[in-house]
Amino acid sequence: MAYFRMTQMALKWAISKPATNPYPFAPRVIIPGSRGLLTFNKDTCVYCSVCRKKCPTGAIGVNRHQKKWAIDRLRCISCGYCVEACPKDSLALSTSHGSPAVTKDREIYQGEMPAPKAPAAAPAPVPAG
Repeated sequence: MAYFRMTQMALKWAISKPATNPYPFAPRVIIPGSRGLLTFNKDTCVYCSVCRKKCPTGAIGVNRHQKKWAIDRLRCISCGYCVEACPKDSLALSTSHGSPAVTKDREIYQGEMPAPKAPAAAPAPVPAG
């Protein structure tokens, strides 16, 4: 009796669609509002390091003097605290997910350094007269 129930279930499973998504063969449906990859805009960043202080995992590194911003993607948990804290909206969470990391590299972004200031010219001597 149990054999017939098992055969019936096996035939039902062979004919019906699977309950899971065929991920490698079909693209993943992106859910609106989901948190994915952290994106950085170096043009608007002032390198204030507020995002580094708010990051609970320490995945973000900021060097204000060298104008460098770095992220360790393997440590980032996409919580969004850095996005909320950024005063210039330089950070955003996109809905897409990045490619899998195979090495423990940090992504480093270098901002433009300001041009060195030219030395002030000495005042012209005033003729005595």
